[in-house]
Amino acid sequence: MESKSYTFLFEMSVRDYECDMQGIVNNSVYQNYLEHVRHEYLKQVGISFSDYTQQGINLVVVRAELDYKSSLVSGDRFLVGLNFRRESVLKFAFYQDIFRLPDHKQVLKAKIIGTALNQKGRPEIPEQLATILL
Repeated sequence: MESKSYTFLFEMSVRDYECDMQGIVNNSVYQNYLEHVRHEYLKQVGISFSDYTQQGINLVVVRAELDYKSSLVSGDRFLVGLNFRRESVLKFAFYQDIFRLPDHKQVLKAKIIGTALNQKGRPEIPEQLATILL
């Protein structure tokens, strides 16, 4: 894993209740991990979900592509790497990878595509968000 290749890195741990009967993290939980890291990244760069919502702007996911590579189990520590890019005039994408620690084995590779909906419910990228898109 090349940590220098990510705009943002965030470390987390697996909690017991996130595992299924097989003793591994349930596949749906990975989306929660990814969402949490996206929110942490946006907070770090000064984008507030609550401020946007109060202004009538809603950031939404329109597509999620997840490739599961290996599994995490209870107590595992892991690192999520994130890059944020503009995909088109009205869409952006979060490229996210999850790596188990300490061996950095890749667990998941994801591409999450989103947009912002303005007060009329139409796609529109706010200027503040556009300035951080590569």
